[in-house]
Amino acid sequence: MVDLQGQYAKIKDTVNKSITQVLDTSAYINGPLVHEFQADLEKYLDVKHVIPCANGTDALQIAMMGLGLEQGDEVITADFTFAATVEVIALLKLTPVLVDVEADTFNLNIEALKKAITPKTKAIVPVHLFGQVANMDAVMEVAKEHNLFVIEDNAQAIGASYTFKNGKKQKAGTIGNVGTTSFFPSKNLGCYGDGGAIFTNDDALAHIIRGIVNHGMYTRYYHDVVGVNSRLDAIQAGVLQAKLPNLDTYCDARRNAARFYNKAFASNANIITPTAKSNATINCGEICDVCDCHVFHQYTLQITNGQRDELHKHLLAEGVPNAIYYPVALHAQKAYKDARYKESDFPVTNHLIKTVISLPMHTELDTEQLEFITNTINNFVK
Repeated sequence: MVDLQGQYAKIKDTVNKSITQVLDTSAYINGPLVHEFQADLEKYLDVKHVIPCANGTDALQIAMMGLGLEQGDEVITADFTFAATVEVIALLKLTPVLVDVEADTFNLNIEALKKAITPKTKAIVPVHLFGQVANMDAVMEVAKEHNLFVIEDNAQAIGASYTFKNGKKQKAGTIGNVGTTSFFPSKNLGCYGDGGAIFTNDDALAHIIRGIVNHGMYTRYYHDVVGVNSRLDAIQAGVLQAKLPNLDTYCDARRNAARFYNKAFASNANIITPTAKSNATINCGEICDVCDCHVFHQYTLQITNGQRDELHKHLLAEGVPNAIYYPVALHAQKAYKDARYKESDFPVTNHLIKTVISLPMHTELDTEQLEFITNTINNFVK
């Protein structure tokens, strides 16, 4: 699914130099490379504050802690996503509220979001799933109307941008009150272990979060807020700093692979290819070269003739990696079942879990590999 060895080979000297620098200085925690990477990422995202942390799940939890959400506050997020998004809500004794997603982008359904708001609602967590930015025009309008926080789960879409209705363009993760990301190795910008970061333009919030990630300390052994131990180690920061200048190139390579896939499956009536939208109304069609609205962390098909599970097995037998993201909706998971939910509330999610399948998507895919993958699928799905 991901060729990290091939990617490493192209930047080996730079990565090794960064790691050696850390080993030579022994500055493993909050060392110079952490601060250099933080500054470089702030510049890339055009955001005032990047606060590195240990992983993407911590980033979400710390963002919610920083906003001062209290036990029982309701936080709305998408039903069709990885469990970390809802996991941290539950861990903080907040009340997760799951809503359905859009059939084309797989992102938060705005009408479902509006219906889910109650007097206890305090925050919205739009997930920019698979690399496609959610409808942030509508999310921000709803948040403003109801005085809600917006926490962007940008774990899968770093490098993507959103174009607002007024023409303004902004990087995913920098639009809401706070954004979070993961540097898990398979991400578009991934390290060689765990890592994450929090983004915000709010000076006061950034100050609180900087304390939270470091045991609540601003001065050593003086604990001003309740915190956690969640820091990006310097070796991972060095890897990320080596990769960051290549992030746009990495995303372009993924879009090139997506274009190949789209063209190969265009005439197959039983396959729906991913949608790319620069905002809620502009469909990018063939994934244009200049549009960075979708960075294809995953390339996810919908198989409409009931053959998804058989295709999954067939591809594995033919040596083609593939995955089903996600086979069980969050509202149906044992940990998050709730009597408030009705199956009729989640028609799209319940359809997607039966039809989606994700194909290899990374920076090192070549034409021979892509042809083998697409021919194998088209010969099976008829």
